[in-house]
Amino acid sequence: MKRTFEPKIITVLREGYHLKDFGRDALAGIIVGIVAIPLALAFAIASGVKPEQGLITAIFAGFLISFFSGSRVQIGGPTGAFIILIFGIVQKYGYDGLALATIMAGVLLVLMGAMRLGDIIKYIPYPVTVGFTSGIALVIFTTQIPDFFGLKLGQLPGEFVDKWGAYAHGITTINFFAVALAILTIAIIQIWPRITRRIPGTIIAIFITTILAQWLKLPVETIAGRFGTVSNAIPWPKLPYINFLMFKDLIQPAFTIALLAGIESLLSAVVADGMLGTRHRSNMELIGQGIANIISPLFSGLPATGAIARTAINIKNGGRTPIAGLIHALTVLVIYLFCARWVGLIPMACLAGILVGVAYQMSEWRHFQRLLRSPTSDVLVLLLTFGLTVFVDLTVAIEVGVVMAAFLFMHRMASITNIQWIDDENCVDRPHEYDGVPEGIEIFEINGPFFFGAADKFRDTLGSIKKMPKVLILRMSAVPSIDATALISLERLILSAGREGTNVILAGVNKRVFKVMFKAGSLERIGPDRIFSDVPLALAQAMIFISDKNK
Repeated sequence: MKRTFEPKIITVLREGYHLKDFGRDALAGIIVGIVAIPLALAFAIASGVKPEQGLITAIFAGFLISFFSGSRVQIGGPTGAFIILIFGIVQKYGYDGLALATIMAGVLLVLMGAMRLGDIIKYIPYPVTVGFTSGIALVIFTTQIPDFFGLKLGQLPGEFVDKWGAYAHGITTINFFAVALAILTIAIIQIWPRITRRIPGTIIAIFITTILAQWLKLPVETIAGRFGTVSNAIPWPKLPYINFLMFKDLIQPAFTIALLAGIESLLSAVVADGMLGTRHRSNMELIGQGIANIISPLFSGLPATGAIARTAINIKNGGRTPIAGLIHALTVLVIYLFCARWVGLIPMACLAGILVGVAYQMSEWRHFQRLLRSPTSDVLVLLLTFGLTVFVDLTVAIEVGVVMAAFLFMHRMASITNIQWIDDENCVDRPHEYDGVPEGIEIFEINGPFFFGAADKFRDTLGSIKKMPKVLILRMSAVPSIDATALISLERLILSAGREGTNVILAGVNKRVFKVMFKAGSLERIGPDRIFSDVPLALAQAMIFISDKNK
């Protein structure tokens, strides 16, 4: 029996969950929880909100994503993909605007899951995904330059190119202590896994750089220096302020949040399936992501989704059920409640180093480079999506990238749909269908999907006939599908041909196409005596039409 809308945690408990399983999940959950803390802090600060909001997101959204997930090992929380989007919304509409957009996105995700659109989201073209992911990586890297180099700058401009201009003017304010801590952070994160993978390198980097900054009293900015004391209070749930005008403005950002959350969570689930040999429930995964994004903003949280890196860490450390994800969220909660005051001592340069590493991992530069050798249309989609993400806006980039990829796909499909004239010479491969084409009859073959993209080609090809025959047979056995535009083209052809005294017969119509014709009412307009399962039957009917005319 299919369990499309059953969370994996229910499946696990029904199959049997033992103390040994819990021990394995608990260890993995604690490790992932420790890994999540510096990332949650860094993502929140880079997004222009308070540090503790990142931790709150990891707690509430992380718990709910695991609880309702359609994957056994999904780890959810704030991710780098949202940084630029969140920052833009907060700057323009404040946190209430972000909270409202996130709740709207959550509702969209639940609806998408309920409508079984989980599989469709997987069809987002790869050049679009790589384009906006690489663009986000470059923008994240750009935003971390001031903290990485300890630059003392005023209000930064919003545009990408203008930011780099401001950095160039402020290069004289570089703080070499900050640079040293940032480089040390990156070095530790890269080298530490060679020593052990049990303790995350980010935690070691934060611990060492914080101790050095405090012990040596280095003149570098810390989290507390910028944001004040980090709160460890759990906020009471509250609804964001809802303004109808703002609601309309937030429809596009909400759609982008939902699309990003859907793509990243399902991609993470697919990666996890590949590592474990399991199979996730994509529609339940979307619903779980939606519930998490509806609840998270009520507690001042941020948009959240499945995190590929944290999910992989969970698997590598033995996590095999959603219980590991729940423990990950509880680990963050415990550390948040009892260690938040120490968080303020972390140097901003250290977090910048962590985010530069995240940006490098997100950049997918090898995939980007390989895609540049793809067909021209894919390269165009890749570069357009990348450029719009960096220089315009992530929302615009995703929308334009997806639409352009769809148009190019339709162009490709239309190009492979052929309409050709069949005569004695080119029908040699169909001896069972043709034994010569009688005089007064012409046969055209439609080969490929017959949809609106190919309708113009169909009209142009048939329009090139100088003199219409007595009977025109359209062989459609190689047409796997048809849409409304193509049906209208067929009906108009039959109508105009009839005015010229030509009978049109359809041959080789398969069951799928026949069903579409029946549902659309085309059978009545075309005439049931003009649709046949193969060409020989169509030729027999054509001879009847010709003999009737000759009488």
